[in-house]
Amino acid sequence: MKRKHLSLAIAVVLNLSTVAYANDVADANAAADPQAASATPAATNAPGSEARLDTVTVTARRREESAQKVPVSVSAFGQEDLAELQAHTVDSLQGAVPNLNIVEGRGSSSAVNAFIRGIGQPDALQTFDPGVGIYVDDVYYSRIQGALFNMFDVSQVEVLRGPQGTLYGKNSTGGAIKIETREPGDHTEASVGVTIGDYGRVETQFYGATPLSNTVSASVAATTSDNNGYVRDNAGNKYNDDGTQSIRGKIVWHPSDTFKGVFSLDYTHQNNALTLGTPEAPLIQTDLATGARVLLTPSSGEYDFRSNTSFNPNQGQKLVHKGASAVFTWELSPSWTIKSITAYRKLDTAAFIDIDASQYQLGDVFVGLKQSQLSQEFQAQYDNGSNFHATYGLYYLNEKVPSTQYAFANDLFTLATAPVGFLRSINDDLNTKSYAAFAQANWEFVPTWTVTGGLRYTDDSKDYDRTTSTFWTAPLTSLNGTFAFNTSKSFDAWTPSVSLQKAFTDHVMGYVSANRGFKSGGFNGRANSAAEESTYNPEYVWTYEAGFKTSSDNGKLLGNISVFHSDYRDFQARVSEITNPAAPIPTFAFPVLNAAKLSMDGIEFEGVALIGDGNRLSTQIGYLNAKYDEFNDPRIALTPALAHLHDHVPFAPKVTARVAASHTFTLGDSGGLTFGGDVSYRDTTWLSVDNRDALSQKAYTLVGLYGIYDSADQHWQIQAGVRNLTDKVYKTDAQEFSSVGNIQTAYFGLPRNYYVTARYNF
Repeated sequence: MKRKHLSLAIAVVLNLSTVAYANDVADANAAADPQAASATPAATNAPGSEARLDTVTVTARRREESAQKVPVSVSAFGQEDLAELQAHTVDSLQGAVPNLNIVEGRGSSSAVNAFIRGIGQPDALQTFDPGVGIYVDDVYYSRIQGALFNMFDVSQVEVLRGPQGTLYGKNSTGGAIKIETREPGDHTEASVGVTIGDYGRVETQFYGATPLSNTVSASVAATTSDNNGYVRDNAGNKYNDDGTQSIRGKIVWHPSDTFKGVFSLDYTHQNNALTLGTPEAPLIQTDLATGARVLLTPSSGEYDFRSNTSFNPNQGQKLVHKGASAVFTWELSPSWTIKSITAYRKLDTAAFIDIDASQYQLGDVFVGLKQSQLSQEFQAQYDNGSNFHATYGLYYLNEKVPSTQYAFANDLFTLATAPVGFLRSINDDLNTKSYAAFAQANWEFVPTWTVTGGLRYTDDSKDYDRTTSTFWTAPLTSLNGTFAFNTSKSFDAWTPSVSLQKAFTDHVMGYVSANRGFKSGGFNGRANSAAEESTYNPEYVWTYEAGFKTSSDNGKLLGNISVFHSDYRDFQARVSEITNPAAPIPTFAFPVLNAAKLSMDGIEFEGVALIGDGNRLSTQIGYLNAKYDEFNDPRIALTPALAHLHDHVPFAPKVTARVAASHTFTLGDSGGLTFGGDVSYRDTTWLSVDNRDALSQKAYTLVGLYGIYDSADQHWQIQAGVRNLTDKVYKTDAQEFSSVGNIQTAYFGLPRNYYVTARYNF
């Protein structure tokens, strides 16, 4: 999208917002339902009435509320929205939410890399906590590994922007992504679906739900997802594929109007080939006798989705992810409700990752992870039925993350051209216990004015064991040895929140808010000597926000806008350095620094309009000015020429924008036909903490098109679509370990791809 096109889009949506506001003021005394805040809300078209935007209910504050009444920046997507987004996995939200960056993470087919307003988790290592919390049916998922969810069984997704420091999990400095799966009801329903597409894509889906008695209902959802991969090596082997099978079962027990229990089991299995990127900078080998030489020079042309690896074809990436949960809700009285959320999850991964993405062994690793987590949350909600509501809670998480890792680097060093082999083995174990107590209350102290205040206390206790052994071949066997350490530390914080909102009319609400977020500290999970052993401190962020949420009384226009400022400090930055460059054998280190203070200023807009008969236009626009106020990097003190390494904040493009349009044709007794498409724009994005030019992505635009046929009896639905219509080649993520062989590896988004889905609803 060119700048003039972006300006036009902004003008259009701001005009829609102005029209909505004017309609509201003119009809302030008219009775009408509040409208939805979905980024692409569906339209309701009852017989004999004009189409209106559906009301969307969100649980951003741990209770059901109209999204237009919540003083929070939240985007919500129902099942129809996800279909029109052509969403396959959770990273399909990329582009649909202002200032959200969400992509498949760093060489892993199961991990997600999520940033909101420039805040996330810049290193994939398990010793880091996520900056964006991910929740499935109110259960917090501690690791980004295993979080690249398939959207096959999803009823609604909410994306909360800004720190969620009062009501959510272990705190989230950037925001939260809440995924809700479908629940069985009091009627029988079932559906089956098949998707076929290019790159050998074949998917199957099944959902069935039925009441078992007057008080018990059950459902089963299952999916398989396969494709051959879109990256090839010189031998014709395929990578970046998908081989996933998932199943979820739910039982809802509703013995009375005042009690409800929901029991859930889920299981996911993946068996994929490697996820390969491509080297973006020359790969360097060091000869201990003669010095450095270039092993590989990247092609200067556009990436052609061909990469190579030193791993064998059978050395891929496997995952088993499973869990169980029980959620009980008691209505003790008209005023008091108690809720209990109990969950256990287990994640096992065995993944080979070719970090240098070449036929050489410079940064090749194996990571075997066996994570388990037990969590318990209690909530007590009070509602006086009029002007006061409060939520009180206790939260507990016990997480264990043992892992086995191997690092292979047989091509990193030579001695007078003779190979020098290198292997490092690592066994580590991170145990975390997190305790929290929280309370939040909102009070309409005079009509149309509501104040909300909340406070949370969090205490995280962490124990970390690490043992690493080094194995050199001749003539460096004297350097072999084992280093081990054990350390413990607790991190705690008070995180308040406050907001003031004013209902100007039934359709116009304004608010101001301040929220503090906290992300726990940790330990250097790449320490290989006593000199590298270190503990880093927590991150903290204060975000100040003001916004308006507006809709027209005729239900055809909606426009929400917010502005914010964030003060972000003690940013946990993992850097890559050589600690003794003048030594015959350099030592590589990867310290984690509480390096930076940042300021983030931004504007976000979401709008939707029903125009004429069957036309819908929606847009999401985000502007983000993220900058370092300071970045304390010891490498720069030694080498001032490196100061440019921190000119840009990673994963914080200045502009993100999307415009989507659709038109529905009514075919009478033959059903309905919808055609739609979207154009999304993302500004220049830096993909690593150290700003390497090769690991940045210039501004780009993506286009998607789709068509959906619905039969008149609602039994059949057929959807066909194309994503990345213009076949744009663009980077999504990166690995930066420049001190090791100059590794700078980029990962790329899907090329143009087509699909057709047929679904039958029983």
